Amino acid sequence: MTKILIINGANLNLLGQREPQIYGNVSFDEFFKILQNEFPDMELTHFQSNSEGAIIDKIQEANENFDGIILNAGAYAHTSIAIADAVRAVQIPVIEVHISNIFAREPFRKYSFISQAARGVICGFGLNSYRLAILSLIS
Repeated sequence: MTKILIINGANLNLLGQREPQIYGNVSFDEFFKILQNEFPDMELTHFQSNSEGAIIDKIQEANENFDGIILNAGAYAHTSIAIADAVRAVQIPVIEVHISNIFAREPFRKYSFISQAARGVICGFGLNSYRLAILSLIS
């Protein structure tokens, strides 16, 4: 069974409440149940933290326990060299995900340290970005 870890970073615990015009009205917990139903032959796990260090720890731990990571680091994508280094350090594939199209937003969001380290980047498809990331990992 393929095991995928979804890691959500800063402020993504507020999905469904935070700026719904950008991030939608559905919480990640609600969407995660949908993903589990769509991919019953996969073991999907998710983790969310507002702490950079906790995200790094989880990436490192995943190397031994999962087949791939879907990472939405939130604003840390634009600021964290340490998270990018953690992505480089693991042997499993990491797909960077953003719910919004970061290239159509504020100038500081157009650059991601993680993009250079990830296998690929999916952005701008709302929560469906996670679904596309799962498909990319299993194809």
